[in-house]
Amino acid sequence: MTISRPAQPAKPTPPGAPPAADRPEAAGPAADAATGAQAAPGTQATPGTQTVPGTQRSQAKEIRRQALLNAAASLFAVDGYNKVSLEDLGAAAGVSGPAVYRHFPGKQAVLADLLLTVSRELLEGGRRVTAETADPFEALRKLVRFQVDFALGKPDVIRVQDRDFSNLTPQHQSEVRTLQRSYVEIWVEALSRLHPGVDAADLRMRAHATFGLINSTPHSVRNHGRRIAPRTARPQLESMALAALTVDVPPAS
Repeated sequence: MTISRPAQPAKPTPPGAPPAADRPEAAGPAADAATGAQAAPGTQATPGTQTVPGTQRSQAKEIRRQALLNAAASLFAVDGYNKVSLEDLGAAAGVSGPAVYRHFPGKQAVLADLLLTVSRELLEGGRRVTAETADPFEALRKLVRFQVDFALGKPDVIRVQDRDFSNLTPQHQSEVRTLQRSYVEIWVEALSRLHPGVDAADLRMRAHATFGLINSTPHSVRNHGRRIAPRTARPQLESMALAALTVDVPPAS
């Protein structure tokens, strides 16, 4: 037999507290359903059973976090980091300004998470490409395709990195640079298999020049207020990048 408890009176809202929808206790199953969170993989809801609320809440929290990062990339790219407020970020992500603090301690932390997240994604993706591909040329071709996908898919992040990197704390700048250097070395290793005997510094310069080629096109087009069509840019960027990476350069006389 189920014992029902009497309803408890509603607690008064303290002065200055965020709206009820933004308080932690409001982030229950109903809030999760509103964000489109799904049950964890491998679980199936059946009559008389419920999924674990903590799993739903964590999924909903991650969805909101990603929404805030996406909003930050767009707003920072257009207006610049210094002109965007937490209220702007919250409004773009569909939450109030105070609710942003449930995910980030401040605006600088949003910028750090944005650039660290994408740097980790690039490093992990580069490692995955080279681990799965034995042929040297094919590995390089897939690295180029991977970088082009990033450049065409996240041009706002490229612009934020170029313009607002200095707004990171020294520690976060160091972390981003470390991740990016590791990513470059993946390309240097792939290039060394195609150009045996070439100095690593020369291969590193070639990799950096290729990043500039790939990343600058969507960046410059975005500055003119329109986006280049991926179907147009992709084959050109890939072929030009591969040509630059694979050409044999005669030794200096």
